[in-house]
Amino acid sequence: MILTVFRSRLDPTHGVAYREMAAHMRALAEAMPGFISYKTFAAEDGERVSIIEFEPDSPVYLQVSRDELVLHLSEHFGDCSPGAKIFVNTTGLDALHAEIASRRYRYNRPEIATAPWGDRVFEVTDPFSNRILFNEVVDS
Repeated sequence: MILTVFRSRLDPTHGVAYREMAAHMRALAEAMPGFISYKTFAAEDGERVSIIEFEPDSPVYLQVSRDELVLHLSEHFGDCSPGAKIFVNTTGLDALHAEIASRRYRYNRPEIATAPWGDRVFEVTDPFSNRILFNEVVDS
């Protein structure tokens, strides 16, 4: 059995938005291969925990997107290997960097740099050493 746990604290002023988001997350989980169950628990102080159960040997496939960028994430054998790197040309690098940096993730604090080819870049790394390099072309 594989369990995925999501923990959050509900702001009482966002009840409707939370219910809509929670219903969407549940629908996404139910559509994933190997889905078994989805349970949510709530405490009086607003703390919520959702536990999603999957079959133990089901490879995961997800599609995630932001604006025009669509990534297909897969655990299926032969699709990719840990340590992969993708290159994403983008505009608005400063705003994207500020959004990511505002999350204060302790293990990954990317900095904007100048790439050897002259463009502005920053890179994020996930816990499995997969990397996304965001590149903004500098007009010369």
